[in-house]
Amino acid sequence: MSKRKKHGLQWIKETIELKEDHNWKSTPDHRIFVAGRGALRFDVPQDWFFEPDTDSFRFLNAKPPNDDCRLEASYNILPPGDWRDIPLVPLLKKVVRGDTRNPIEQGEIIKLKRQTARIVWTQFKFIDPQEKRDAYSRICIGLGSGVQCLITFDYWANDAERFTPVWDTAMESLTLGLYIRDPRTGFALPD
Repeated sequence: MSKRKKHGLQWIKETIELKEDHNWKSTPDHRIFVAGRGALRFDVPQDWFFEPDTDSFRFLNAKPPNDDCRLEASYNILPPGDWRDIPLVPLLKKVVRGDTRNPIEQGEIIKLKRQTARIVWTQFKFIDPQEKRDAYSRICIGLGSGVQCLITFDYWANDAERFTPVWDTAMESLTLGLYIRDPRTGFALPD
């Protein structure tokens, strides 16, 4: 298992051994991405390239420039308060309207409910200005357990069949605010 710690603007990779009786479980052929000791967690394909940035984490199906898609995630720890009434659907619509890639077609908004999280996502189609090719972008906003996340996924339209399952797995496994006491075991802290 690897984890990265933010130190200024640098990331330091640390590899630790999992205990034999660890509790980590992922979708077959996937690995679990965990940020902030469990603030954000979801499954990604095992062989994808990981690239941290100062404010987000990127997963690509190949090392650039040979990649065909980008799954990117960021999160914020929210101050204490009641965040249950924040309207996520209008917020997501505003994000899509403000996208500079000029969406030409938008899908429906999907709502997911987890134990303590609300998740909304949608997709839109756009024409990549450099490649002059149809592409899709999926955008997810999640809120729960004092954590807000933004996850995006961009891929070529002709790769939809190949990459849609990646998004589906990320959304099915998305967990917010389930903090891990000891990463070697994978056991969550009690609420």
